[in-house]
Amino acid sequence: MAQVTLRINGYAYVLGCADGEEAHLQAMATEVDERIAAIRQQSGTSGEARMLLMAALTLADDLYEQRRGEAKPAPKPDPKLGRKLNQLAKRAEDIAADLESP
Repeated sequence: MAQVTLRINGYAYVLGCADGEEAHLQAMATEVDERIAAIRQQSGTSGEARMLLMAALTLADDLYEQRRGEAKPAPKPDPKLGRKLNQLAKRAEDIAADLESP
């Protein structure tokens, strides 16, 4: 098991992770630190726990919005577009057949 020292909001945290996952864990910590920096810039300095909570909530909101977006139903296909694609596919097959024949 590897150990990684992460710096978030000026504080050092030592966490364990699976071997080979160090860079991924560091990238996640960097994302959290960047969120905290943006929150600090907008609302000023606050307590460590509050800053971590606000960063966690913004990340959770992004995840929620992403999942909600994935749950949207797929748009209905346009029948005209389907016919046109079929025509183009047929034409491409005809061209390919002409190129293969001697």
